[in-house]
Amino acid sequence: MKAIVAALVAGTLGLAALATPAAAQEDLIFKKSTVWKMLTPDHKLAVYGIDDPIVEGVACHYTVPEKGGVAGMFGVAEEVSEISLACRQIGPIRFKEKSEQGDVVFRERRSLIWKRMQIVRGCDVKRNVLIYMAYSDKLIEGSPQNSTSTVPIMPWGGVGEPAKCADWIK
Repeated sequence: MKAIVAALVAGTLGLAALATPAAAQEDLIFKKSTVWKMLTPDHKLAVYGIDDPIVEGVACHYTVPEKGGVAGMFGVAEEVSEISLACRQIGPIRFKEKSEQGDVVFRERRSLIWKRMQIVRGCDVKRNVLIYMAYSDKLIEGSPQNSTSTVPIMPWGGVGEPAKCADWIK
């Protein structure tokens, strides 16, 4: 039995190493304590900002809970699945390359091994709107909790006709 568990863990770690992280880099904007802890870090809500690595002119901000306590202090706490997401057009939209519906924009581990949070992108072709969805998944069982934000592609500063997201889907 131990050999089976060891093989499963080794295989999982190997798959995790093969998964390439999305190119977006997060920027911590601020944190606010939600539960005070006397001798260990507090539980907090943290707000981060990311720029879409493929679509210039779009920024997303997401808020996630971060556990404190002893497990949080040592980085082994399994974080909860609640994620809040807001994405906006912040400049003229330019696509750098084609992508697939549901491509990963950003990925972050939410536990030592098993759980991760992802932000993915899609295109509503009919309405010319970019759609961003944040969710968490787990090796065995994911969570139905998610957050969605939309970015209508609009003209920006007299640059001309806005891009069509349909032209950039594989």
